[in-house]
Amino acid sequence: MPRSVKGLEGAGEWYILKELIPELKEKNVLDLGCGFGWHCRYAREQQASSVTGVDISEKMIQRAREMTNDPLISYIKASIEDIDFSISQFDVVISSLAFHYIKSFKSVCEKVSNCLKPGGSFVFSVEHPIFTSRNEQDWYYNELGNRLHWPVDNYQIEGIRETTFLNENITKYHRTVSTYINDLINTGFIISAVKESVPSDEMLKSIPKMIDENRRPMFLMISVEKGK
Repeated sequence: MPRSVKGLEGAGEWYILKELIPELKEKNVLDLGCGFGWHCRYAREQQASSVTGVDISEKMIQRAREMTNDPLISYIKASIEDIDFSISQFDVVISSLAFHYIKSFKSVCEKVSNCLKPGGSFVFSVEHPIFTSRNEQDWYYNELGNRLHWPVDNYQIEGIRETTFLNENITKYHRTVSTYINDLINTGFIISAVKESVPSDEMLKSIPKMIDENRRPMFLMISVEKGK
């Protein structure tokens, strides 16, 4: 995948998500679902004081460590559901495309709130509920293979979606936009921004097929602050 090879610049939503992340200079940062560590290294480039990356994949953590030469970045192999950090340990918590693999978003909000300092920022992206509503998670094609539309069904029925990704069977958890927002509000977070992915002008020029990404949002991005 482009984002696995090129890093953040290969992620179509990065130019939007980046604008939601606050200044990281001299901040303690936590990255949940860090993957290969791209966001962790970005945080240090922005002069974060320390960065902790968490991911459940042994292979991804190993690769992240191989790609990182910075003593102020540490990686932990663990599930997001099992994190147990000190109260108010971090100034900023970020996550990219991880929470739709977790059953309870409310529990994530509670854990993040616990380890985030008052006034701290929580910024994350997930696959958009329009994208995750069906098991198929694909376009509707005509007999010639042309994309006719993106079907949405069972939107209000939250829960497991069994789908395929890179020819692998995987389990995702669908939840509505309102559930994401209300879980955050009910945990005490203050909503700062809600964004939906759209291709940049540069991407439309370099990859003409990206025009289809204007037909439905693939990602949802939310920025919140913990009350002081």
